[in-house]
Amino acid sequence: MQLDEVIRTLGLAVSCAGSSLGREVKGGYVGDLLSDVMANSKEGDLWITRQVHQNIVAVASLKDLAGIVLIQGSEPAPDTAAKANAEGIPILVTDLPAFEIVGRIYKLIHP
Repeated sequence: MQLDEVIRTLGLAVSCAGSSLGREVKGGYVGDLLSDVMANSKEGDLWITRQVHQNIVAVASLKDLAGIVLIQGSEPAPDTAAKANAEGIPILVTDLPAFEIVGRIYKLIHP
């Protein structure tokens, strides 16, 4: 499923890299520990996290993730947004808690 379709269906807000929404979402990963995400996420995953610092962009880029979803209304720090825009890593925002948005994403990409 394409990232832009996930965004539309779930009502996610696009915070950064709005021109890079054509990526394919193959799965998802939830975690706030960067080393865990680096070790266990897979290419094409949509990463759900509460972290907002610029290192999340580096991890998403390294792992070729489809994008990052920030939960509970979190917004990326200004330097994070700048880095995400420069590297074309979409950062999305939801007011939902991780448990709820993960369930919705899972149902959407694994009907």
